[in-house]
Amino acid sequence: MAPRTYRPEALNTSKGLFVLACLLAVVAMAPIAWIVGLSLKDNKALMLGTEAVFALPYTLANYVNLIGSSQVFGWFFNSLVVAVGETVGVLVLSSLAGYAFGRLEFPFRRTLFVLVLFGLAVPEQAVIIARHQMFNWLGWHNTHLGLIVPGLTSAFGVFLMTQFFRAIPKEIDEAALLDNTPPFRLFWRVMLPLTLPAQATLGIFTFLHAWNDYWWPLISATKKEMFTLTVGIASSQTNFAQSEGLGFLSAQAVFASLPVVIVYILFQRHIVTAVSGGAVK
Repeated sequence: MAPRTYRPEALNTSKGLFVLACLLAVVAMAPIAWIVGLSLKDNKALMLGTEAVFALPYTLANYVNLIGSSQVFGWFFNSLVVAVGETVGVLVLSSLAGYAFGRLEFPFRRTLFVLVLFGLAVPEQAVIIARHQMFNWLGWHNTHLGLIVPGLTSAFGVFLMTQFFRAIPKEIDEAALLDNTPPFRLFWRVMLPLTLPAQATLGIFTFLHAWNDYWWPLISATKKEMFTLTVGIASSQTNFAQSEGLGFLSAQAVFASLPVVIVYILFQRHIVTAVSGGAVK
């Protein structure tokens, strides 16, 4: 075997890409560092100028005041219920629909799948009036159910799970049928575990969307005790004169982002696996 030769130009290119990646990471992290810095500063110091964020001292007073505010924890609970409920519902419905479209044969399968994909092209704003009237008739406004149900119709989730189920080799179905495996057990015990990377990816995207959603909770939740974190923090910002200052609002933003960061850290391995196409080996 001939010895491997190293080209200086290739090494320089790698170093350049590494430096570029580091610069992009710094740019991406700058807003996060800024908001964390604001949350650690005294509100009186920030009233003199936000450049005080670069100078000592720092304080945890804003987080102490946040913990003492029961209203924020109520908003946090609402966001958690909505995000978890919507994520679970989307995973269940998208997995079932994806398995049907990807592995089963039934009349008008292609036509129905195309109709589902049309949902990707319809903006939420186009149906907001009809949805508001329907939920008002059902009495679902200012309820957790009313905040969860609209997010369960995920055309992207159905498309993603359909593609992953189609990628599973047909031999697995044939082997299971030879063992007289019932259809639901085939789906639950054989097929579904193979799509774990896709489910993790879809679950994270759904959780992020539900947690950060502002449009529908702003319309449906009119009582303050039913606000989600996004609507609650926004209401504090619009009433800034009665709030406790910029540092306290920044502490609220950091507090609201923690679940998102934790979820991503726990499941980032599955996202990488799904994106790299390693769902089915």
